[in-house]
Amino acid sequence: MRDEAGPPSLASLCALFLRVGCSSFGGYMSMVSVMQNAVVAQRKLLTDQDVLDGVTLASILPGPVAINTVAYVGYRLRGAMGACVCVCAAVLPAFVFMVVLASLYFRWGRLPQIDRLFMGIMPAVAAVVLGAAWRMCRVSVRGWREALLAGAAVVLLLCCSGLLVTPAIVVASALVGRFWFREDGGAYAPAPRQQARGNAGILFATPLVLVPLVGAQAALLAKLLAAFAGMSLLMFGGGYVSIPVLQHTVVDGYGWVTGREFADAMAMTQLTPGPVLIGAAFIGLKVAGIAGAVAATVGVFTPTAVLMVGCAHRLNRWYASGAVRAALRGVRAAGAGMVVAAAFAIGKMAAPVWLSPVLFVLALLLLLRWRVEAFWVVPLCGAIGYFLF
Repeated sequence: MRDEAGPPSLASLCALFLRVGCSSFGGYMSMVSVMQNAVVAQRKLLTDQDVLDGVTLASILPGPVAINTVAYVGYRLRGAMGACVCVCAAVLPAFVFMVVLASLYFRWGRLPQIDRLFMGIMPAVAAVVLGAAWRMCRVSVRGWREALLAGAAVVLLLCCSGLLVTPAIVVASALVGRFWFREDGGAYAPAPRQQARGNAGILFATPLVLVPLVGAQAALLAKLLAAFAGMSLLMFGGGYVSIPVLQHTVVDGYGWVTGREFADAMAMTQLTPGPVLIGAAFIGLKVAGIAGAVAATVGVFTPTAVLMVGCAHRLNRWYASGAVRAALRGVRAAGAGMVVAAAFAIGKMAAPVWLSPVLFVLALLLLLRWRVEAFWVVPLCGAIGYFLF
């Protein structure tokens, strides 16, 4: 039940979600769990069902599940302005971590010591991604049809390259799922509308308008922002599914980073709190400095947060549609296959020596059998690689 003292202030929400952002190591469920503890268990600002509704809606929309859930919670607490404040506060710690790590990487990354560190980290990151794929497959692949969609996604991503491969997989799997998994959607009953509390588009678009207008790099910053904004709307299934989308676009398409730099960026995301999509800051920093990091980060998180706020009051309508549920069932199955392909792609970046598969198996056991958080597994493997490579 909501606290009778009234809605929290924007300042208190900012402080609360800064703490959530700082302590959300280990993937999107970590951030959701920390947020649930802070918002529901400790402060009783919302109920468990409210947070669960946000997670459910975020899981069927594009973009990072955790950040979209943060936007939903902020919207429920203080409208569009609350969503904007909560998202910015939750992303800021991860952004700062990533900019610092990327700056050190670009300055010292070619040193042998740093190379040895990342040689140990790379097999661990492949294990983290494969572990996520395993969990996704257990949930999303429930029969031969889902397995076929997942397998087709793996084959297409490993055998084909280009900007259109990943979007084509998403669209095709949605269309196939629409007909393969048809179900009775039940009666269609519009959900009651919530009273509008602010204009989400204007609030979230403010940084979108300001960021590209920085100095002589305006055109490059606008290109970065538009590219990441477009990618964000194609990223169904959470942060790990975004890896192939990002890779095809920024490595194969624009050539903003090399394959090795992209893999290193994904490794760094495991050392920062928050979502894996914060890797956008690494790419933006490489292309256009701090302004580029801001533009890429704003672009990758803003469109889906706006979409989340816009859909929040239509939650029941989404669940009422059997066609939507069927299409998303196909997308989730293909998404699990896309994550498997991402694990292979990153695994190929590992050093071709005996220690790489040993570290991969060790990391996978720690993650799946002993349930150690990725935040501890990745640095551990990096330290082993540092001393043994």
